[in-house]
Amino acid sequence: MEKTYAPHSIEQRWYQTWEEKGYFAAKPEGESYCIMIPPPNVTGSLHMGHAFQDTIMDALTRYHRMKGFSTLWQPGTDHAGIATQMVVERLCNAEDKTRHDYGREKFIEKIWEWKEESGGTITRQLRRMGSSLDWNKERFTMDDGMSDAVQEVFIRLYEEGLIYRGKRLVNWDPVLHTAVSDLEVLSEEENGSMWHLRYPLSNGQGHLIVATTRPETMLGDAAVAIHPNDERYKHLLGEFVELPLTGRRIPIIADEYVDPEFGTGCVKITPAHDFNDYEVWTRHRHTSAIQNLPHGGLINILTVDASICAEELVPVQYQGLDRFEARKKIVADLDAAGLLEKIADHKLMVPRGDRTNSVIEPLLTDQWYVKVAPLAEPAIAAVENGDIKFVPDNWKNTYFEWMRNIQDWCISRQIWWGHRIPAWYDELGNIYVGNSEQAVRAKHKLSADYPLKQDEDVLDTWFSSALWPFSTLGWPENTEELAKHYPTSVLVTGFDIIFFWVARMIMMGLKFQGKVPFKEVYIHGLVRDAEGQKMSKSKGNVLDPIDIIDGIELEALVAKRISGMMQPHLAKKIEQDTRKHFPDGIQSYGTDALRFTFASLASTGRDIRFDLARTEGYRNFCNKLWNAARFVLMNTEEQDNGLSDAPCQYSQVDRWVTSRLHQVTAVTSNAIDNYRFDLAAQAIYEFTWNEYCDWYLELAKISLQSNDAALQRGTRKTLLTVLESILRLAHPIMPFITEEIWQRVAPLAGIEADTIMLQPYPVADEAHIDSNAIAETNWVMNFILGVRRIRGEMNIAPSKPLPIFLQNGSLADQQSLNNNLVYLQKLGRLHSITWLTPNESTPESAIALVGEMKILIPMAGLIDKEAELARLEKEIQKINNDLPRVEGKLNNPAFVDKAPPEVIDKEKAKLADLRSMLNNLEEQQRKIQAL
Repeated sequence: MEKTYAPHSIEQRWYQTWEEKGYFAAKPEGESYCIMIPPPNVTGSLHMGHAFQDTIMDALTRYHRMKGFSTLWQPGTDHAGIATQMVVERLCNAEDKTRHDYGREKFIEKIWEWKEESGGTITRQLRRMGSSLDWNKERFTMDDGMSDAVQEVFIRLYEEGLIYRGKRLVNWDPVLHTAVSDLEVLSEEENGSMWHLRYPLSNGQGHLIVATTRPETMLGDAAVAIHPNDERYKHLLGEFVELPLTGRRIPIIADEYVDPEFGTGCVKITPAHDFNDYEVWTRHRHTSAIQNLPHGGLINILTVDASICAEELVPVQYQGLDRFEARKKIVADLDAAGLLEKIADHKLMVPRGDRTNSVIEPLLTDQWYVKVAPLAEPAIAAVENGDIKFVPDNWKNTYFEWMRNIQDWCISRQIWWGHRIPAWYDELGNIYVGNSEQAVRAKHKLSADYPLKQDEDVLDTWFSSALWPFSTLGWPENTEELAKHYPTSVLVTGFDIIFFWVARMIMMGLKFQGKVPFKEVYIHGLVRDAEGQKMSKSKGNVLDPIDIIDGIELEALVAKRISGMMQPHLAKKIEQDTRKHFPDGIQSYGTDALRFTFASLASTGRDIRFDLARTEGYRNFCNKLWNAARFVLMNTEEQDNGLSDAPCQYSQVDRWVTSRLHQVTAVTSNAIDNYRFDLAAQAIYEFTWNEYCDWYLELAKISLQSNDAALQRGTRKTLLTVLESILRLAHPIMPFITEEIWQRVAPLAGIEADTIMLQPYPVADEAHIDSNAIAETNWVMNFILGVRRIRGEMNIAPSKPLPIFLQNGSLADQQSLNNNLVYLQKLGRLHSITWLTPNESTPESAIALVGEMKILIPMAGLIDKEAELARLEKEIQKINNDLPRVEGKLNNPAFVDKAPPEVIDKEKAKLADLRSMLNNLEEQQRKIQAL
């Protein structure tokens, strides 16, 4: 093996080997274990959230593959309707063209060309993460088979009356000219204004004051609402107000939606431009006061690009103005008419499109909808009765809350890229739904020249994603894969798409397969930065997993973080922060260290604070494992490793490390089975570093240096079998380094196979757990640690042989001492060991305890008294200088009141550590002065 661990020289080589040899494919025999990858956008590149959940999914996949399951991790990408269209439209704009210059057909051809050339970024990056996806089965949500599934579902739901076309409010992006889902709307607090407007009562007896953050929408008002129990206004019910600037009268109505404590207690109702107002309108639309209004009160005042429309009810002077220009003019006209009460500063949540940053408008449009309630009932029952289990369990409450208050799902989008809605219209407005125009004409006996026009809209991307667990397996065909792998085993996903994706997959799976799409849903938290902040471009704290794997120089990192920002004014601050936190850029850590970091942070349900210091620690862990393997190979290559018929003798520490291996195997398997990857990583790390490397390798040297050939054989065999088992234990989390080392270790351990990937996962066996060996070896370790602690405290050189006295020991202690004398003498560097009677007086000594037994090390003659006192005085003085600064900080109200709680906790911990260190040093000082 190479002297130093260099991840880049092994990672890509091994991945290529695995893929070429077909190791990722599901084998035909064995129980199915199947995970569907949440399909990343074809436009996307790997971010930390992807890398985290891909680590979890790959660890589960590799673990179950090693346990003998027929394991399918299904790959694929999402066509990402809006995102992909925007990418290609920008390319067109660079040529001074728009998509309309190309026309629909040619533009879609251009998108397919882009997809073939540039759409594979994320799949290449998934390979870099070591993801063992079955690439031969890769799907794309717009491929032919997936399109067949989408059409089949649409037609069947339409024929059952579960898909309909209707006019309702949607989130409208005025730049993209399409409806968008709630997930594509980002609401953030912004500084704005609240305009207080006077609406005169029609009988001339005064006015009502309404407050609004969008005064331009008053042109579409249908009513003013008050709370039914508001004594200030109850007498006005049934009356009308004059709607300023429009010449229209609108009724005063009562509705419990109104909060009488907020503002004036009077609310303008604009049902065509506000979701809450629309709900109020639905409760009152049967009343004559509303029915007598133009359009029954649903008055749309905006065009698709959010300008004021040329509706006859809208005063001509505002028609054609952009909404924000109209706002200024309307406020000025109200002020001139004496109808503006006041303008107040107001913080409000502003909804913006995640792709365009434009302010989203609720807009009344014709759209296609899925009638969800009949699909939701069985989907709720599936979780209630345990057919689907959420991990952690509390996420089922979020699911129930949404499912029990579910609204019909708007599935149409006004863009070109996507699954075009399979509906045709004739000139009379009749709708025909079918697989193709030819199928529609045949079914409805329409002649070839009868005019039909296909719907221009495409389906929401989430519609095809909802079919992902069965469409990827070949449905609507009854394929072998569908029969074998559906329902799938577990879905691994973030909490933010429980509604948009998880719930819809459950509804569609039950509807079209009669079974749930997955048995468990593992919900993971968000990956945040080391301070707990959400990673975002505007904060400049985004980390690219590939940069952590490969490393990146400072200038390249700065350029990456400040390019393409929606808020360029933040660039300077982000540059300063990046230079401060990464003065040398990011070094290369390799994939295994990154994956181990993610696993170590994956406690169920909580958000993850990602700190590169941990990745550095796990890179050191990789080095430790590498160096341990080199030591084992140096002592076992071309040696008798107990594979022959010659006898093997196993020392107590051989039996101890084997016992601990089986205990750790049980802990690790149980942790992975329960999605506690943090506990699995911790168990592997602590056993490998603290027990195998730090203790067993040192203790094993004593057996290897003995003259007993059988003992040497037993130890060499144990060195290899335990290391080989560690590699298999860690492989699901750290696939590359474990494969590289295993290839060298396995043959020496008597294993002939091509890859660690297809080896069985270790199984714990209680018969191999020797509790006496564990107890005895723990005694040895505590003894040696006690001696080492005294050496450290007293500044005694590690190489100096020590005389020690033992007192207050039991018969068991004496037996342990006799059994392990060679380990204690060699690792403890002991000159002599003397038992004292309980009452025997002792010289001034440093003391360590092993249970009730005292280890005493006389200090006289071991240390230079004057030099040690001088050293201690210097350290005590340093702490005495630091203490007042920390105490002063914590006693300063200006600091305590303003600092975040975690900063205060850090200072308190620092103070406690300083005081503890001071006590220890002063105690040592007293002891040495007494010599």
